[in-house]
Amino acid sequence: MSLPPLPAIRCFEAAARHLSFTRAAEELGMTQAAVSYQIRVLEERLGPLFLRRARGVELTQAGRQLAPAISEAFATLRAAFEDLNQSVEGVLNISAVNTLGSNWLVPRIGAFQLAHPGIAVRLEVTGRLTDFAREEIDVGIRVGAGEWPGLVSHWLMNMRYTPMLSPRLLDRAGRLEAPADLLSLPLIEASDPWWLDWFTAAGVPDPDLDGRGDIRLGTQHLAANAALGGQGVAILSPEFYSEEIAEGRLVQPFPLIMTSSASYWLVYPHARRQSPKIRAFRDWLLEVVARDVGPERIAGTGSPPC
Repeated sequence: MSLPPLPAIRCFEAAARHLSFTRAAEELGMTQAAVSYQIRVLEERLGPLFLRRARGVELTQAGRQLAPAISEAFATLRAAFEDLNQSVEGVLNISAVNTLGSNWLVPRIGAFQLAHPGIAVRLEVTGRLTDFAREEIDVGIRVGAGEWPGLVSHWLMNMRYTPMLSPRLLDRAGRLEAPADLLSLPLIEASDPWWLDWFTAAGVPDPDLDGRGDIRLGTQHLAANAALGGQGVAILSPEFYSEEIAEGRLVQPFPLIMTSSASYWLVYPHARRQSPKIRAFRDWLLEVVARDVGPERIAGTGSPPC
């Protein structure tokens, strides 16, 4: 079977990505009627690809099957032209999860720019999952198991956690003899599953966290700030607060550190894996992780994921 006309494929890819003929037409500099015509050309060969609804369009099963492959093909073409016309110079757009981005990556990103002065870095720190097909993001740092369709994943570090509090709160509380003593203090984000897992591993199988007043802040970064202010005990990743611990601004009262089943991963679209700026950042980041978080790779419950 010969390929359908390229204009028809191009219109389908844009319409499938936006789920809108109107927005596809705006992106391609065409009229909506022209986009509709090109998609009809494709549907005459392949059958229905869109369901026309009163408030927009939806992909049929055939359309959903076709769209990812075509999007990746166009991404590969864009990457090929970028690599041909650009060197490593350019703008690198990074999306990183909140605490790792704010507490770990930001203090180190200047070293990357010194090593690659031709690359301007734009960093977005967010808890939102980036959609590489719809956003101008080159690389992301995500939390999960490392399996995202269409993305290359590089394991960075485990998520580890342990309770921490300020010396001021510890002085008010007195000596903490056993993990159960933490229950006499305010717990920040007591509804976080990390707390129950940690207490259970520490020999406190029924800590009754549901009935406690809960300070809910939404991110580990904000929880740490509350702990630094003496507002309660937060459950935090020690890798992100090594400076605060070393300076005595945070105290880790017990040695038990738990390891989550999820990890931090560097990800980027498979179709853009040869982009010079992405490769430059990947190589730099993996080197920094191996240097700064090397011992953590073998800590916890087992060896790092492959």
